Amino acid sequence: MNLRIDWFCRHTWKTASFNTSWCLLGCSIGDFGTIAYFQFMEISWPVWLIMCLAIFNGLITSIILETIILSKQMFLNLAFKTAIGMSLISMVAMEAAMNITDVILTGGAILEWSVIPFMLLAGFITPLPYNYWRLKVLGKACH
Repeated sequence: MNLRIDWFCRHTWKTASFNTSWCLLGCSIGDFGTIAYFQFMEISWPVWLIMCLAIFNGLITSIILETIILSKQMFLNLAFKTAIGMSLISMVAMEAAMNITDVILTGGAILEWSVIPFMLLAGFITPLPYNYWRLKVLGKACH
């Protein structure tokens, strides 16, 4: 395996960004939905527990969205296997970045319109270099 890679390939950055965006959409649905549920229902759980559940639900919704997208290109069972085989490292890093940003800026598991863009930015930027590397070196992408 070549240890030196070209970090300036626009095509690869574009593809990695596109893939990361779809993952971010899927993760955000479950993540934000979980935080919103606890916030709006005024359920008093420890922040770390809400965040763990939000991360788990974000992973699930991301896999569901990816399966739906991929099912347009392949059989459903293969689409599901491909979605499950996506990089969990990337998704967990994305989810952790979003939730850490939320806690830092709000002090808890709280959705605020002014904080959501920062959560999304952190969730996008954090796994992007890894997704680029994975695409460039391993040739692995989910689309």
